[in-house]
Amino acid sequence: MDDYGLNASEKAEASELQRMIAIEQQKAEFQAQVHTFTDVCWDKCVDSPGAKLDTRTETCLVNCVDRFIDTTLAITNRFTQMVQKSAH
Repeated sequence: MDDYGLNASEKAEASELQRMIAIEQQKAEFQAQVHTFTDVCWDKCVDSPGAKLDTRTETCLVNCVDRFIDTTLAITNRFTQMVQKSAH
């Protein structure tokens, strides 16, 4: 008998389910990040919402999001380096 009484087909299904759950978790994390930088950048850049963004507000939002993404990537890369060092 296989681990936990699962046959090969059931193991494949369980593995696929785990993969799908991991993908959905990644999507949820991405959406949470988008909401976070939307909130932060909105509060920082938008004084009063109107029918249209003025150039200053649009530039501020673009720069804010770019910095937020750059910072997130830098932190992620640093964390990855630390994990790799501790694994060796």
